[in-house]
Amino acid sequence: MDTALRDTFTQLWERYFPGAELPVTFEIGGSAEGLKRAPAPKGWRCFVCDLAKVRKGTSLVFDENSIGCRGGRFYLGYDVERFPDFRYFLSYGKPGVIEGERYKRTPEIVDELDRTNVRIPSTGKDIVFKRWDRLTDADSPDAVVFFARPEVLSGLFTLANFDQTDPYGVICPFGAGCSSIFHYPWLEQQKENPKAVLGMFDPSARPCVPPDILTMAVPMKKFETMIGFMEESFLTTGSWEKVMKKIVRSNALHSS
Repeated sequence: MDTALRDTFTQLWERYFPGAELPVTFEIGGSAEGLKRAPAPKGWRCFVCDLAKVRKGTSLVFDENSIGCRGGRFYLGYDVERFPDFRYFLSYGKPGVIEGERYKRTPEIVDELDRTNVRIPSTGKDIVFKRWDRLTDADSPDAVVFFARPEVLSGLFTLANFDQTDPYGVICPFGAGCSSIFHYPWLEQQKENPKAVLGMFDPSARPCVPPDILTMAVPMKKFETMIGFMEESFLTTGSWEKVMKKIVRSNALHSS
């Protein structure tokens, strides 16, 4: 990681998004030396809840024993196959066997959806999560993840579309909360022209974030480009100054 880029973004972030929360990053196979490992869960635990510590500045290393949710294990790449009766779990359930979440109308829709899923090669590897300001020269993050309110998201969304004619610089695929901040951003990072991913609409993950927070995850190669555009973009205009005042008011409201 180029620490000069780290510091440049940190300064620009504070200038144009005053007081807004810095993003977190993840890296598959990153160095775990000297970092705290996420504890093995006791029963079910949503992986998104664990990231609250990372958002506050504590770097965490996850491995196959750190994830207590079967969906999380799948979307982080540790399980290559779905668990039995997943098609019923995501739809209307199976009496006496499994309760359904009812996120899809039928098991057949789940089957078709799952056929398009690409598996991520994380098996046997650590996954390192760090807040942006904790990155070092040794890090090479795959993506950055913002936990943000609407005004901040409006800036990120517009910046993600700044340099392209395609109006879909940001995508919003259906999936678990962890899919929107890890699975899809990692897949996008492998593409020549990656897109940012808007997410955290999963009702099962919503208890792990404040009521007014969504996420935007940006593949690192796209994020580096976005940083380069900040000082020539709408962020320098009077229109954004008005939004910045709302960001400041929002920060004050939620810190009280």
